Amino acid sequence: MNPDRIFDEFPAPSYRGNQKQALRDIRDAFAAGNDVVLVRAPTGSGKSLLARSVAGCARPVGEADPSDATGAYYTTPQVSQLDDVAADDLLADLNVIRGKSNYTCILPDERNTPVNQAPCVRERGYDCSVKHRCPYFSDRAIASNRSIAAMTLAYFMQTAGSEVFRKRDVVVVDEAHGLAEWAEMYATIQLGPRTVPFWDDLRVPAIDGDLERAVRYCENLAEKCTRRKDDLLAQETLSPAEVRERDRLQELIGELDWFVSDYRDPESPTTWLVDQSEPSGGSSVGDGDEDGGGDGDGGGDDEDGGPLTIKPMSPEKYLQHTVWDRGNKFALLSATILNKAAFCRQVGLDPENVALVDVGHTFPVENRPLYDVTQGKMTYEHRSETTPKIARTIVRIMQEHPDEKGIVHAHSYDIQERLADLLRDFGVGDRIRTHDRDDRDADLEAWKATDDPDVFISVKMEEALDLKGDLCRFQVLCKAPFLNTSDSRVAHRLEESQWAWYYRTALRTVIQACGRVVRAPDDYGATYLADSSLVDLFERARTDMPDWFAAQVDRMDRPDLPEFEPRAAVGDSSGVSRGRGSGGRSSPGSPSRRDDSTTASSNSGSESESGSESGSASRSHSRSRSGSRSKSSPLADVWDTER
Repeated sequence: MNPDRIFDEFPAPSYRGNQKQALRDIRDAFAAGNDVVLVRAPTGSGKSLLARSVAGCARPVGEADPSDATGAYYTTPQVSQLDDVAADDLLADLNVIRGKSNYTCILPDERNTPVNQAPCVRERGYDCSVKHRCPYFSDRAIASNRSIAAMTLAYFMQTAGSEVFRKRDVVVVDEAHGLAEWAEMYATIQLGPRTVPFWDDLRVPAIDGDLERAVRYCENLAEKCTRRKDDLLAQETLSPAEVRERDRLQELIGELDWFVSDYRDPESPTTWLVDQSEPSGGSSVGDGDEDGGGDGDGGGDDEDGGPLTIKPMSPEKYLQHTVWDRGNKFALLSATILNKAAFCRQVGLDPENVALVDVGHTFPVENRPLYDVTQGKMTYEHRSETTPKIARTIVRIMQEHPDEKGIVHAHSYDIQERLADLLRDFGVGDRIRTHDRDDRDADLEAWKATDDPDVFISVKMEEALDLKGDLCRFQVLCKAPFLNTSDSRVAHRLEESQWAWYYRTALRTVIQACGRVVRAPDDYGATYLADSSLVDLFERARTDMPDWFAAQVDRMDRPDLPEFEPRAAVGDSSGVSRGRGSGGRSSPGSPSRRDDSTTASSNSGSESESGSESGSASRSHSRSRSGSRSKSSPLADVWDTER
């Protein structure tokens, strides 16, 4: 890598904001001998342009020995981010490759067939006459032979060990703040009716905390998967369904082998958790024979168990193989790498070899105001009381913005449904849009495309959403985004008193959400906080706040909203509207603030925020022993679930 080329590799005709200083700092960090540079760059910094500049510093083929790694990878966990890269003319030399399922076959009779189900994968020995024009293999050949290959993080990790995508000189990871969580997710193994093709033929033992038994079961299951896969490979021709089964079996064998080998490695840093659901009526009891998928103990009379979820707690070893072994130098970019030491610990990096570059925010703080409209806590036990108050507040916010589009971050589908029902009951349903799990993207795009001042009630859209300009002028955060404490990984960490991690993770999501509606220095948008736990979160995680976000929090106060009048929220002229100027546009600084001393902190304090869901049908067990939960644990203040 030659960091001195970083300015020559900048793809835009001119710099904006703090880009030139950021490139100078990144160059100096690599020149100082750091293997990894973390770039903490807020919204609007032009992270993709910075990423392209770093990637361009990779060793070119013409300057390398045959054994040297050359070129660069650009990768991001967000599909939408990769789409933006592919559409950006300034980034045209980032050669994008996607998974096979994203391409369709070009054979005359197969034009609606995904490449991963085409004749070349259905028929043994199939000689495709148009393989040289196949869109997937064409993109793969181009990406593998050009200096910069761009792909999703999932594809990047899946190609670890590939002869096509070998080690390169530089790896750039955009939106890298969730790298540890993405690695944990990718390394998680789901064993159930949706992931094991012959699940109904299996007998699954009750694990009951015996991880050795879980490993033995996985070993036997891998053998059974191998036999099923070999039977499919022996056939001359496969149907599309059989192709999917074969590919899933191959993937499952790799997952099971990884778990077994890692668990049996005495030097592995990974702690494994195994959750087991109650058995459903669909699985066969079986007779414990050799082919029944039993645990190898001959325990045909043992209690039956249900689907299994096998989770790694520490993904360092997984990341070593899938990420850190793939390059010589790394640049990791995000607005929300909040704590260098904690981030390095989570992803298995030595902080001594890692530098942190901070990029200053260029958006005026008055253009991105936070408003405290808290109505109480949104934990499960308080939600039924608080949600109607938040719904009434949303109506008042809609009155404040009668001609502007807004988004409500509901956090869960349960909250989304309840809010939508209440808002319809209040008579403002004509301005409300929602989505379900299956039509998220389509419903989002339909809302973005409309010119009507509709309000979109969303679930899990706090990241990777570009709502620039009039696409959205206000947003409401309905619930502090604490992780689900019924998740075994979260519970395990809290039992080990990793509270700073817990609060930091929630703060990271809030900061990401706040960046959705203000996308340029001259853009503006208001963020309303409706859950009082958000204010408490700011106090608990203050030391991990970037300075530019702390400035937003310090300016936060309670707005002077109109009195509750639903007719005014839907443009009924008989209502009383408090819209300002041109249709109530939320120009910087409005709505007006109270002049008294009522601030966000007045709603915080030590109020309990309990509300766990007890009686879960899952059992969670860990290989390592943990101490008991402290009586002084702050769990009672944050316990929450996905409901």
